[in-house]
Amino acid sequence: MAEIFHDDETARFFQLVYLFQRSALLHMGQLPDAEGNVHYNLSEAKEAIDLLRMLQNKTKGNLQDVETSLLKGVVSELQLQFMKAPANHRKRQEEQNQSDAIRETFTNPQKGPVEDLTGSQEEEE
Repeated sequence: MAEIFHDDETARFFQLVYLFQRSALLHMGQLPDAEGNVHYNLSEAKEAIDLLRMLQNKTKGNLQDVETSLLKGVVSELQLQFMKAPANHRKRQEEQNQSDAIRETFTNPQKGPVEDLTGSQEEEE
């Protein structure tokens, strides 16, 4: 990847792009934070994407072709992930709820679901 960055300014520019990309992914629940927590705040994710789009518009004509392509790719991918974020969030929530229910059953089996395997008396007669 180092050969893509022709100079320090290009490298710094993409550090800025990466900062906004990471922020957007973090707030879409795609990346955990430093403590391992997952966040879901679509307004913050949208703000990061909007800032990248503004940067894309303001730098139009001032970037090298490879820089333009990379920035366009990052913005496009984030927009796609943004559209998928609510469904992904619901799926993670459902999985977490199921995991919590299973954990609770093993932690506190007296309060867990009970299945009667003995059958009814009518079946035995």
